[in-house]
Amino acid sequence: MRQMLIVIALLFTQTVWCGDYEDGMIAYKRRDYANALIKFRNAAKDGNRDAQYRLGVMYEDGLGVKQNLNDAMRWYLQAAKQGEASAQHNLGALYEQGRGVTRDYKEAVRWYKLAAEQGDQFAQFSLAAMYDRGLGVLQDAKEAVRWYKMASDQGNDRAQFNLGVMYDDGTGVAQDHKEAVHLFILAAQQENVHAQYNLGVMYRKGRGVTMDNKEAVRWYLLAAQKGHSLAQQNLGFMYENGLGVEQNYKEAIRWYQLSTNQGNGGSAFNLATMYERGLGVVQDYNEAIRLYLLAARQGLVLAQKNLGAMYWRGQGAVQDYVKAHMWTNIASSSGDKGSVENRDIMASKMTPQQIEQAQRMARECMASNFKKCD
Repeated sequence: MRQMLIVIALLFTQTVWCGDYEDGMIAYKRRDYANALIKFRNAAKDGNRDAQYRLGVMYEDGLGVKQNLNDAMRWYLQAAKQGEASAQHNLGALYEQGRGVTRDYKEAVRWYKLAAEQGDQFAQFSLAAMYDRGLGVLQDAKEAVRWYKMASDQGNDRAQFNLGVMYDDGTGVAQDHKEAVHLFILAAQQENVHAQYNLGVMYRKGRGVTMDNKEAVRWYLLAAQKGHSLAQQNLGFMYENGLGVEQNYKEAIRWYQLSTNQGNGGSAFNLATMYERGLGVVQDYNEAIRLYLLAARQGLVLAQKNLGAMYWRGQGAVQDYVKAHMWTNIASSSGDKGSVENRDIMASKMTPQQIEQAQRMARECMASNFKKCD
């Protein structure tokens, strides 16, 4: 009888414990974070590792409670010590990012590995990334591939994308463009924007697949609609040149502009050439020179070269031989033969004082990383 009473008591206690956690999850899913917090605390104090993990999440994200990374660490640690894989992963992430704790890549790797060995796909991805970059461990492309594969096999889109990149480059694995395409497709089908962009590139170049500009446009469009700057730039190029789509300068300008708004120097350059030539827009040298300047300050040699030419001709700005020589000289430093020729022609028509001033301005411009170029 005594044994039976003990068993009944234990079962009753366990029922209450699970009930608090389950009630907490119901409240959590309803976004009733105040009640979820109460229930999770009750269960966590009784040692429920899932509740401890959830409390860590709530303190980390500030859900129903003021964000407190120290408390998040404390609850994650309690759950992690009991083997809760998600808590181990999140603990590793805090150590990797240095949030709520001094950044410690080795400690991050330790926690990632514990979770990864339990089959947690997110930890497998994170551990692979540490081997990929050589953070907290010696860089090891083959080990990165091994863990990316494990996460990829579980459907982790980021692992599928990164593994695809490694197959495409032949890093840590024999180069295989077809396998790269296969992995990019798997990730892209999960709306991974980087995979969608890369598929556009693969179809455009015919790498791992038959070259197909229409298919390239399809994938670029999917990525561009999500705000991927390079996809927007490449889509603009396809419209500008009528590749895979009917040539449409206005559509090209629209995508170049969206990309330029994100600070993409390549798109700024392409947009500048359209304003300079009046393609799809009214010819506007002032706008062209403004856009060339954005691209030139990002180190684009052709933008620097074109900017120098416009200052030399006085298009979009007051004619200025000194600024023309400065930008052309900067472009020449990258080894562009046309810029070298232009610079020497300009110098032949300038005074020694103008050349000296232009060279000084070029030095100051480059020394300031293109911040002081006026």
